[in-house]
Amino acid sequence: SVNPARSTGPALVVGGWALEQLWMFWVAPILGGALGAVVYGLVASPRATGAPAAARR
Repeated sequence: SVNPARSTGPALVVGGWALEQLWMFWVAPILGGALGAVVYGLVASPRATGAPAAARR
């Protein structure tokens, strides 16, 4: 499962390789969310282009 909350319980019960990979289910979504926020900020944020439109008239 890709859901970190769903993956944690079985990984704790099984142990071994499941615990070794558990960090990925927590770190990857956090890093993906942070990267998505940065990309959104770069692509979709309005840019200041000097004076406001009302002052340019």
